[in-house]
Amino acid sequence: MKFLLINFLSLLLLGCNNSAGNSPTPEALVNAEPVEVPAQNGLEHAYFSSGCFWCVEAIYESVKGVKEAISGYAGGEMKNPTYENSDGHAETVEVIYDPDEVSFKTLVQVYFGSQDPTQVNGQGPDIGKHYRSIIFYQNEKQKQIIEEVKAEVAKKYDKPIAAEILPFQKFWKAEDYHQNYEKNHPENPYIQNVSIPRINRFKEKFPDLLKEKAH
Repeated sequence: MKFLLINFLSLLLLGCNNSAGNSPTPEALVNAEPVEVPAQNGLEHAYFSSGCFWCVEAIYESVKGVKEAISGYAGGEMKNPTYENSDGHAETVEVIYDPDEVSFKTLVQVYFGSQDPTQVNGQGPDIGKHYRSIIFYQNEKQKQIIEEVKAEVAKKYDKPIAAEILPFQKFWKAEDYHQNYEKNHPENPYIQNVSIPRINRFKEKFPDLLKEKAH
């Protein structure tokens, strides 16, 4: 039994990249002017870090009004990060959405409601700065919305809310094999034992936000 448990934990750790570390975000990034991504064809962009990007991408893909969710990296200073070398960055998802169908505030509520918002530097078995929770703002209005939702969420917990609130700077798209990973690899032990349970918990909590299933 102990051997099986060790093997199972090893499989989980072989899911998303298991980078460790607990160094603070550089002041230069905390105090930077936010970069605003212009809308394209009426669609806007939002950026969220919350553990493994495979999980976060799949969660946002299930939300009405979200047209696409893309896995990548943000929150660090390194240029051209990769899965093997993303020093300082967190696994991040770019959410492309129709603001006429879903508001930025709702996306923020999804963010806080689809994770353990008190877990520092990780989610579930994914531990390390690479997995820290960050919610990015592109302007002062977004920052105010994030802070208001965070304050409401904080009332429900005894522990502090762990998510950083940072000005958005740049998003680096992850390698192609990470995109739609949960959908393309349902047999993966990490997907079965971590991603899908997390997604299902979210769906149970926010049934009114889910896209209708195709017939």
